Amino acid sequence: MRNFKETFKDLFIKYRHGLCFLYALIYFPWFSLIEKHVTWHFHIVHMPFDDMIPFIEFFIIPYLFWFPYVAIPLVYFFLTDKDTFLKSCRFLFTGMTLFLIISTIYPNGAYLRPIVFPRNNIFTTLVQILYKIDTPTNLFPSIHVYNALGTHLSICYSRKFGNSKPFKAGSLIIAVLITLSTMFIKQHSVFDVITATGMVVLFWFIFYIKNCSILHIFRHRHNY
Repeated sequence: MRNFKETFKDLFIKYRHGLCFLYALIYFPWFSLIEKHVTWHFHIVHMPFDDMIPFIEFFIIPYLFWFPYVAIPLVYFFLTDKDTFLKSCRFLFTGMTLFLIISTIYPNGAYLRPIVFPRNNIFTTLVQILYKIDTPTNLFPSIHVYNALGTHLSICYSRKFGNSKPFKAGSLIIAVLITLSTMFIKQHSVFDVITATGMVVLFWFIFYIKNCSILHIFRHRHNY
């Protein structure tokens, strides 16, 4: 009968790609540091389009759904699809690190939040709670948008869900609603969304399109 030490060793070897989660030890302390230091003195992010977008408190639901939408697929791929997990981590962590660098070099924030809510209901209460927890600083590029769209890409390129049109369509709808929610609850400027989307396109090409092309060429040559 195998002892505990051997079993633990086998599990570690099988799931050693989970060491990627240690990135949290870099991200959260760094993010906490810039959150504490960026309070009053920051560059204001604003676009004319921001004033045209109404405050719609119902969008707090997709905004909060971002947390399970990003976390659950990542854990699932960690357990079942090592390649998709590693590619997703490279994509997400690269953008998150770039966000930290930008926020450190160029502290930013916005004055978009309504002073008085037009209605009082459970949704506005949730928005108020969010406002108290999350400061309106260090906003661009929006990690909410970047990670939502990045998660959608990982689902689309995964072996498990890549061929499921209904699943991909549902994922896209969720990612789009999350993106819109950042603006409708006045947590992010349109500029934050544009820059995050631009980062997604850039790293989509680097981590998915370019890598796939190189892999295809390698396999093609190998066959010959």
